[in-house]
Amino acid sequence: MTDFRAETRVGLARLWSDGDRAILHPEALADLAWPLNRLTGTSEIIERFIAPLRAAITGLHRRDLLFIGGQNVREAGGTWCACVTHYVGTFNAPLWGIAPSRHLVFLRAGEFFRIENGQITEMKMIFDLPDLLRQCGRMPFPELGTEITFPAPATQDGLIPRTGDGTATLDRVQAMLADLHVFDPETGTSKGQTGEDGYWHRDMFWYGPAGIGSNFRWDGFVQDHRASFLHAFPDRKGGNHYCRIGDGQYAAVSGWPSMTMTWQGDYLGLKADGRALTLRVMDFYRLSGNQIMENWVTLDYGDLYAQMGGTLIG
Repeated sequence: MTDFRAETRVGLARLWSDGDRAILHPEALADLAWPLNRLTGTSEIIERFIAPLRAAITGLHRRDLLFIGGQNVREAGGTWCACVTHYVGTFNAPLWGIAPSRHLVFLRAGEFFRIENGQITEMKMIFDLPDLLRQCGRMPFPELGTEITFPAPATQDGLIPRTGDGTATLDRVQAMLADLHVFDPETGTSKGQTGEDGYWHRDMFWYGPAGIGSNFRWDGFVQDHRASFLHAFPDRKGGNHYCRIGDGQYAAVSGWPSMTMTWQGDYLGLKADGRALTLRVMDFYRLSGNQIMENWVTLDYGDLYAQMGGTLIG
């Protein structure tokens, strides 16, 4: 029996390297990171997204780090694949207002695909344009953590894992998310996150987008991301996920948008003005035993920055 995850991965590779659009349903719906946002139908997806990217980056191809799949436990249901990848090649021509570097780039992306009868009928993708600017020597945000190219899982088994159906993994992640929503306003701590029986392993890694960067252990995560984020958005509410899947020791969740909040503290180099904001989020997890060991996170900070009145491009 064929594996829908493997078939989807092969179809995506052909789409990007050869322009073979067989993996896309003619009426596919795409929700993409800023500045593209929503595209409808294969022709528009090709013309406004895939063709410009292939024209800008010579030798464009995918280098997947994670590729998992499963049944969506959220109301939308369906069979989904989730992926962390890089689009790799030499950045030789302008892309969406970004001047080329003429050098190798790794444009990272988080992706979710709904699969029906062997084709993608719905796709969500957050590509990290702020990090592309960083690679071109034009970092748009103050840096918090360490800016790195996302690594593959330490266990090197994130591509089509074969270690169980992922139910227990997803259950553990969902419990963590439920407890993470509530935090002490004085300390910023949430129940059950750390410690011997906590959700997060003592040596956890958190890999974040440009402007946050990556960090090691819970105290590094708090220092480089959580503290400044809660200061800026103390009333943030997360969740609102359209998809949650588990696959072996991996799980992935996403909301479009996932967070709603008001801007109450300075952030990304801009002054807070109290306006209402939303944030598109994708999280990919690897568990070791019963604890989260690695978390890859793509956030649409291009969209967030635009909502905040910032100018990312131009």
